[in-house]
Amino acid sequence: MQPRRGNNNTIHPVLGPTPPGGGAGSSASSSASNNPAALYSELVAKHYRKWFPWLIPVFVVINVAMFLITMYINDCTNNSVSCFAGFLGRFSFQPLKENPLLGPSSTTLEKMGALDANKVVHEHQGWRLVTCMWLHGGILHLLANMLSLVVIGIRLEQEFGFVRIGLLYVISGLGGSLLSALFLRSNISVGASGALFGLLGGMLSELITNWSIYANKVVSFITLVVIIAINLAMGLLPHVDNFAHIGGFLSGFFLGFVFLIRPQFGWVNQRYAGQGHSPSSPKPKFKTYQCVLWVISLIILIVGFTFALVMLFRGVNLNEHCSWCHYMSCVPTSKWSCNSQPASCVVSNH
Repeated sequence: MQPRRGNNNTIHPVLGPTPPGGGAGSSASSSASNNPAALYSELVAKHYRKWFPWLIPVFVVINVAMFLITMYINDCTNNSVSCFAGFLGRFSFQPLKENPLLGPSSTTLEKMGALDANKVVHEHQGWRLVTCMWLHGGILHLLANMLSLVVIGIRLEQEFGFVRIGLLYVISGLGGSLLSALFLRSNISVGASGALFGLLGGMLSELITNWSIYANKVVSFITLVVIIAINLAMGLLPHVDNFAHIGGFLSGFFLGFVFLIRPQFGWVNQRYAGQGHSPSSPKPKFKTYQCVLWVISLIILIVGFTFALVMLFRGVNLNEHCSWCHYMSCVPTSKWSCNSQPASCVVSNH
């Protein structure tokens, strides 16, 4: 499922050109002043600049490069009895029965830095919490995640810049890895979906914290919630690490309140008012509820990440404290079973 925003329910304000002063421009400005949404669009166009999106394409290049390096090291033709697409030589895929996603073996992924909770805890390889988000289980897994990253990430980077979106992406990926490591103790996990779900969570919280400045916000909210729910439901299938999805989404959701907050309409309007205009009661830059959400979210993030890291490195297995939580990642049915084999690879697939 490729999460995207519908063209008819755009969440962010439409930033049109600012009318010139005088003549018809004055008439347009007067008309806009009677329409708060149109006026805000004008003022936001002045106050914010569109960022050139370069970081998200760099992330895509890194993910593709890591997959190629992984396939080169995997060297199926020399390390396996039979390979799929053997004409690719060293870059051929593992047999489909072993890896239906057209990719390397679990052993190679583990060697490259896949998330293995036992190695993180007992062999002090905490770096796997970060490296796993740059690896993919196969070319199908890679293509699905990179398409999602381009669709979601470029638009967000254009509006909020590379610093905030880069931090949102990486920290959300770390959050997904932490929750995954606390629950998945007998599998390895790879994939960028924890970070991608963080971007979706950030989109949702950005809509909530900047609620007063958007048109069609109820429709946008419902659409976004449905997209997120469908993608989380896909994580209930076997061989998919839904804990990474949930951890990434929650991290991104609270990070969005911190990183993606926008000034309220009254403050922007006041800032760009005429020089002779002197407001009787200056507007604060942010509304009270935005500041409250900012503080609460920051506290939740600090406490949550600290608590998760402490539990992980103490070797806590949350499955022992929550007998039903494993159903959040896989629900067994008559059509499939939930694999918990130590040698299996679980992908955080989007």
